[in-house]
Amino acid sequence: MRVHVVSDVHGNSRDLAAAGAGADAVVCLGDLVLFLDYADHSRGIFPDLFGVENADRLIELRTARRFQEARELGRSLWGELDRTGTGREAAIESAVRKQYAELFAALPTPAYATYGNVDMPSLWPEYAGPGITVLDGQRVEIGGRVFGFVGGGLTSPKLPPARRSVPTGETPIPYVIGDEEYAAKVEALGEVDVLCTHIPPDVPELCYDTVARRFERGSAALLHAIRTTRPRYSLFGHVHQPLARRVRIGGTECVNVGHFNATGTPYVLQW
Repeated sequence: MRVHVVSDVHGNSRDLAAAGAGADAVVCLGDLVLFLDYADHSRGIFPDLFGVENADRLIELRTARRFQEARELGRSLWGELDRTGTGREAAIESAVRKQYAELFAALPTPAYATYGNVDMPSLWPEYAGPGITVLDGQRVEIGGRVFGFVGGGLTSPKLPPARRSVPTGETPIPYVIGDEEYAAKVEALGEVDVLCTHIPPDVPELCYDTVARRFERGSAALLHAIRTTRPRYSLFGHVHQPLARRVRIGGTECVNVGHFNATGTPYVLQW
């Protein structure tokens, strides 16, 4: 049995279409949407709406950990969009729909997928066609092994909780949830052979991004589940340039499957 695993696709539909070559199934750990490309500031929803100069400035502020100034810039830009009558939610949904139409059409089947923190789960049922199974806090058997999936990200200083409506002036963030809600989804999985999530367990070397020079949020609930239920693998993405791509915790191999947008290469799981 051979399974190819991808995460952080961020608009790379060309390589996604080839990601299933030689595989019996594909697993996708989320972040299909490209909101802002830190390597090429001209790509993504944000520069399409506000221009490359504003994308340059936002990335500069975030990289310098000047999150309050980054929020103020976002409030100003989104507020101006609201004042034009376009509305940020409508503008983002339209852009995301365009990306999803292309990305889900490219996703090889059979595929098993969960959400990333920049995805919009409410739209997935419209685009995930036959052969694509969407899971979040759920289990599935693939080739005789039990895979458990938990999607989304956790709240942090720069990622406020997801809301159905966004107050005037704030930047919308599609899918981040609180620690308790996330932990409940992890607990619902029980014992699995392969634990599939978008974010990593809360291990410093797995959470630190060496290029962005900051820690991303990992999950303490995932770390607890790994220590107590001992899956064979914990697979995740989210951190694009981690200090460590693999860490062993007891009998569990914890693997960052890679930044697929940049590499175009899936992680191979074979048994």
